[in-house]
Amino acid sequence: MYLVTVIFTATADKAGAFAARVQQQATDSLTEPGCQRFDVWTDPADPTRTFLYEIYDDRAAFDAHLASTHFKAFDAEVASWIVDKQVETWALSPG
Repeated sequence: MYLVTVIFTATADKAGAFAARVQQQATDSLTEPGCQRFDVWTDPADPTRTFLYEIYDDRAAFDAHLASTHFKAFDAEVASWIVDKQVETWALSPG
């Protein structure tokens, strides 16, 4: 298993559009064979902040996600809407 967390901060004027677009991205990502989970969370105190919790079978599945047409379209579309993006990856501890 391979876990990816992402925290986005959108511009205030694009927060609503980003929220809708990232939900579509989650739906699209869940059609990928190696994507097990793709949750979208919004900070209740700050609607410009969005947290993604994504689980893939392995790093190769995540790499396939990054290479997908729908991810590239999403990434290009929202690039100017984002003021900060923090990505972390995690591996399941053995045992």
